[in-house]
Amino acid sequence: MRTVVVSLAVALVVVSAPNGTLMPFRFVDALIGGVVALGASQLMAARDPLAPLVAQARRSYTDLADLLDQVNAALRGCDEDAARAALDRARQVDDCVAEMQAAVLATGETLRLGLRRRHLGKLVEVEATLRQLDYAARNIRVLARAGVTLTRRHTATPPELAAAIGALTSAVRSAGEAMAHDLTGADADRHAQRADAAALEAVRIAAGLLRTDPPLPVTMIVGQIRATAIDLLRGVGHDDVTVLDRVDEALGLSQA
Repeated sequence: MRTVVVSLAVALVVVSAPNGTLMPFRFVDALIGGVVALGASQLMAARDPLAPLVAQARRSYTDLADLLDQVNAALRGCDEDAARAALDRARQVDDCVAEMQAAVLATGETLRLGLRRRHLGKLVEVEATLRQLDYAARNIRVLARAGVTLTRRHTATPPELAAAIGALTSAVRSAGEAMAHDLTGADADRHAQRADAAALEAVRIAAGLLRTDPPLPVTMIVGQIRATAIDLLRGVGHDDVTVLDRVDEALGLSQA
């Protein structure tokens, strides 16, 4: 909004009247218009300063979940072209992380200008989760690359692999809702628990594939499912020890 205001002000100042005469009130008009627009934007932000960040969080996690759906569809159909299209999309997933980072910065600026500093603690939590989202995006990109290799071999995808990726997709969506609801003060725990359950279910299903001596691309995908599940569990607030213990248990590696 501020960029638009400044651009309009500059345009009004530097563009002369059609007959070439100077218009001394043009700057005043631009200034008044800019102040009104800026005031309106601040009024909207004052009502719900976290709303843009909430919307971006949902959008970012949805982008990743939709990508997983696309990869899964390509694997189920053993469609190399579709898998390559998914990989091309996966190479752009950094955009959703960058957009989240921009949203965090913009929200922080709005909160400070509006003296709404009590919300700043939420941004610290979001920044920590954002690191895990970045790792998850990278892991999903590697998963998509392995998917291309698997479809190139024209090997039928085990139904368990599709189920594991489907569970991981559900975990991503629930993690996004957990962040959005945490920002709004709603029932975030319910969505975080769903993310936990779905992520661990994905690991459990995928672990079963390792006992069948799968081809290398399947093994690679299983590894990325595990890594992404870890990132999601960390992202919803679990410490490293708890995350690794629970993932090892899901893999059947628990010493208990």
